[in-house]
Amino acid sequence: MARVPDVQQLLRDDIVSGALPFGARLRIDELASRYGVSHMPIRETLRQLSGEGLVIIEPNRGARVRPIDLGFVEDLFDIRSAVETMLARRAAERRNAGHIAALRAAQEELEAHVRNGDFEAVRPVNQRFHEVINDAAGNPGAMSLVDKHWLLAAALWQRYGYDDGRFYDETRFHGVINDHQHLILAIERGDSTSALLLMGAHIEKAKHDLLARMAVQPAAGLERPA
Repeated sequence: MARVPDVQQLLRDDIVSGALPFGARLRIDELASRYGVSHMPIRETLRQLSGEGLVIIEPNRGARVRPIDLGFVEDLFDIRSAVETMLARRAAERRNAGHIAALRAAQEELEAHVRNGDFEAVRPVNQRFHEVINDAAGNPGAMSLVDKHWLLAAALWQRYGYDDGRFYDETRFHGVINDHQHLILAIERGDSTSALLLMGAHIEKAKHDLLARMAVQPAAGLERPA
């Protein structure tokens, strides 16, 4: 029988990959059968993923994958911008040589994947790059909020950015690479103002890119405001 952490990761992966679409009902019997476990680890997993923002648990109606609308996505990125710009500013103030080395290592790996056309490997390395910045900032409470939003953003990009072939193009990453290079320089120099502004622009560009893709690629679970 799978352990509870394994079930959490399996269900999380199915949501992020789109195997369980936005808005889908999550029935305990079906999930227990899907993952070969009893009801208890499924209930615990649903509570855990509710805390991460991927699942909504409604009284007397059960659980479902979080439904998405364009307003929610704008709010998600606005919150990310507010938190991550603060973390970038703090990272520039508090970074050490180890943080700069880790940023450069992640960036070199990311650029190597792009050169080699291994675009599938870029997303986790990009996340690691941002995690180094957040770690340098030294604000665990803010980092937990960022981690939650990364999971939601990953699900959205998986649905709207990765599957149509347009995301997997070297030119798509030129802006990301350039942004990262400038962020490294600002943080290394201790230029907190530049780090804040660069991170804000970096996230804003990602928001506009994703919203544009969602507008032309409606998918199951995408709700549009009345």
